[in-house]
Amino acid sequence: MRSVGKSPVAEQGEDPRVAELGTAVARLRRELAVYRSEFRDRAIAEDELAALAAMVASGSPETARMRRSLLLIVGSIGSVSALRPALMGVRSAVDLFGDVPRRPR
Repeated sequence: MRSVGKSPVAEQGEDPRVAELGTAVARLRRELAVYRSEFRDRAIAEDELAALAAMVASGSPETARMRRSLLLIVGSIGSVSALRPALMGVRSAVDLFGDVPRRPR
């Protein structure tokens, strides 16, 4: 049985960062689904969460694309205080993947 707030045990060979991201994305998607108030950019948040979920399902998310999705999600729901804890969970999970390599100037 899984404890509340804990990530499921990663399957053998699965990157635990991917499992953590999947858990965080699922939580935010659930909380967004039950959040009754409408806000202007809700569809953007839902689309980007779906993109993150698809990356998790692939098993090897692309860091730059995850960060782009995160920025769009933060921009669209960042001011909704009720969703902030779940949003910070997604941010922390994305941060597990490290920095995006910078392009040479």
